[in-house]
Amino acid sequence: MSRSVEAFVEKVVARNPGEVEFHQAVYEVFDSIMPYVEKNPVYQKNKILERLVEPERTIIFRITWVNDKGEIQVNRGFRVQMNSAIGPYKGGFRFHPSVNLSIMKFLAFEQVFKNSLTTLPIGGGKGGTDFDPKGKSDNEVMRFCQAFMSELFRHIGPETDVPAGDIGVGGREIGFLFGQYKKLRNEFTGVLTGKGYGWGGSLVRPEATGYGLLYFVEEMLKTRKETLKGKIVAISGSGNVAQYAAEKAMRMGGKVVSFSDSNGSVYDPNGVDEKKLKFIKELKNIKRGRIKEYADKFNCQYLDGQHPWGIKCDVALPCATQNEVDGNEAKTLVKNGCVCVAEGANMPNNPDAIKVYLDAKILYGPGKAANAGGVAVSGLEMSQNSMLLSWPREEVDRRLNDIMKAIHSQCARYGKQGDFINYVAGANIGGFVKVADAMIAQGAI
Repeated sequence: MSRSVEAFVEKVVARNPGEVEFHQAVYEVFDSIMPYVEKNPVYQKNKILERLVEPERTIIFRITWVNDKGEIQVNRGFRVQMNSAIGPYKGGFRFHPSVNLSIMKFLAFEQVFKNSLTTLPIGGGKGGTDFDPKGKSDNEVMRFCQAFMSELFRHIGPETDVPAGDIGVGGREIGFLFGQYKKLRNEFTGVLTGKGYGWGGSLVRPEATGYGLLYFVEEMLKTRKETLKGKIVAISGSGNVAQYAAEKAMRMGGKVVSFSDSNGSVYDPNGVDEKKLKFIKELKNIKRGRIKEYADKFNCQYLDGQHPWGIKCDVALPCATQNEVDGNEAKTLVKNGCVCVAEGANMPNNPDAIKVYLDAKILYGPGKAANAGGVAVSGLEMSQNSMLLSWPREEVDRRLNDIMKAIHSQCARYGKQGDFINYVAGANIGGFVKVADAMIAQGAI
């Protein structure tokens, strides 16, 4: 860490005590962009870095709801509206017990740069709650979502802030949230993305993050004249992103050998096929079961309490949650011959792991670039809502592929270091320049 970055991060830590995830995100971004900022003093003159780390608005609120036993429950809700320099705030809702202000700010901060890279006019935000939908009935989830939206509806809108789904928030939750917003505002607008196709949603939105991840991996491998065909792919997670990343990887000729959840991982050396993937989707999306059931069903190895990063693979796709890969696990991946790591989750590799990849000069795609497919198609859903039409699947998928190629080009442009592309620097600088220039153009607001 340079002295200038260290001094800046120290100020951020002092101003935001205890927010370790947010501190980590700020360090990771500013460590990349500081040399660029120092060469362009206009950003320092306009205090762009100081403005970027301060949310434009932070909303924290109480959520009171009643469970099936008639007992009153109390949760805490958040919406961090980080930056609207290039468009309305855009970023998902996360429903998970780990949610706190630090995680919300880290995700909103990352979202600013990710959304900038998509080439679409959308700003960055993030929201969520410490409510856990696991083990709750549909009626309990509905009542919670209605209570959540009853507070938040006054702070969002199609031209102000357009949330989407994230961990714990799928089609069911988006439906309940949208229904409550529509009732409270008496209007049918594109206020949320990830909606059902019959009521304002976009085709390819469920697949978008996973598919986009593989489109980005494809572009990364092309820089070394390689393809995914025949490569062994290790995936963590077993939710939406992991499922569709596996689906696209298989169709590109890769051999997917792992999934995981919070209890452990499965290692299937024979590879996942369409039948096995269908089982995973039903297990996780409908039955809401545990990944160990896959190992029991298909007689493969279950790694209790472990991540899948000890598995020998060519491509690793962490698609679970933040900081799931540490330095030692990264060293194991590199030692085992992994040539490409791309993030389907947000910040799944900790700083030690990222340093291992960069030192080894393997292909490493950070989440703000590699997993931007979800928000990209959310942006396309917003466009379709504004025009009151729906594009066919092929049109949306083509636009998604084009956006991921454009993101890769931006990363390559700003991250080229001789024969090596530093995608961390490329993504951070590429995302920064568009937002920073817009902030300067709009004055000190």
